[in-house]
Amino acid sequence: MSQEFLMYKGKPLVKSGNTIYYGYMDQPVVAIMQIVSTRELQGVEVADKINLQLFKTDPAITKLKDKIIKKAERKGLYSALETGSIWLERELKAK
Repeated sequence: MSQEFLMYKGKPLVKSGNTIYYGYMDQPVVAIMQIVSTRELQGVEVADKINLQLFKTDPAITKLKDKIIKKAERKGLYSALETGSIWLERELKAK
């Protein structure tokens, strides 16, 4: 049984609680978006403040601070996704 993921620019988005993982876990880096706060927009709860990190997936790196390549705070999911997408592409091209 294969699992279907929501895709964004050819990479999977996986949500677990208030955390969204963007990218393939078998690649050197992924973007991690932590939803810090939400707001109501036309009766729907949407992500408002998001902490974004570009994160190394190497299991040999044990210290959390060594796994984080970049971090930022963004307002809204689209802004976080766009920034994460750019960071991810640049980092994967550099590898």
